[in-house]
Amino acid sequence: MAMIKILDLQFGRPHTIASFLVESREGPVLIETGPDSTFPALCSALERAGYAVPDVRHVLLTHVHLDHAGAAWRFAREGATVYVHPKGAAHLAAPQKLWASAERIYGDEMERLWGHIEPVAGERLSVVEDRWVISIGGLRFLALNTPGHAQHHYAYRLDQAIFTGDVGGVRIGQGPVVPPCPPPDIDLTAWRDSLGRLALERPERFFLTHFGEVSEVETHLGMLEQRLLEWAEWVRGELVKGHPREEIVRGFAGLSRSLLQAHDLDPDTQAEYELADPAWMSVDG
Repeated sequence: MAMIKILDLQFGRPHTIASFLVESREGPVLIETGPDSTFPALCSALERAGYAVPDVRHVLLTHVHLDHAGAAWRFAREGATVYVHPKGAAHLAAPQKLWASAERIYGDEMERLWGHIEPVAGERLSVVEDRWVISIGGLRFLALNTPGHAQHHYAYRLDQAIFTGDVGGVRIGQGPVVPPCPPPDIDLTAWRDSLGRLALERPERFFLTHFGEVSEVETHLGMLEQRLLEWAEWVRGELVKGHPREEIVRGFAGLSRSLLQAHDLDPDTQAEYELADPAWMSVDG
């Protein structure tokens, strides 16, 4: 079984965004790059693992949201091939719309949070279809189309592990699993179908971009689906009552905070959850 190294990108705090390093006969394979703002931390993590950016010839992206793919252009510029969903490739080749969409959400915080972005040259992009096997240096990554969080989302299976991106939820330390629900692509039916697809693979481990390794896969999936539906129903109820967005956000933040406190999480871990999955963002989604 391949050795998977979790690289903590230190997005303001530890345990909020991960990249994953897998060694192959063709050198290191990277799953997720994180945002451009954490590129220095990623370089340091690669160096501790014995590598530099030009050593990475293959980068697999679960989707093109900036917290997962914002630094992909830096690896492509050094000659790496970037593997991406068909619906995400155009946003890497011409990222203006991707950046503008995020800017509507984050406003003046864009540069601080996400850094900078540049186009990925077309010859450096490899558009991957559903259930394609990407063979790299003795490793075989199976691409699984898993929409729900985003239309352009893949999970990747390697041996008995699956890199879930965001469709597998956010879980930090011993905390609960929660669904990240940013606008504009949240689709509850598609997300539930994707969770079923992950379950059918019968993996032994998940690797979550937010954050780390999960071994109790069946329980994890069940709790994620339950919370996704509960939270959606809660927001729906608030909308039916005609409550304004600001009031709904306050109420949802309290709901989320109560869940974390029920798991006896320390303040640092609660803060990591809020960075990885802000309450206001999920309400908007």
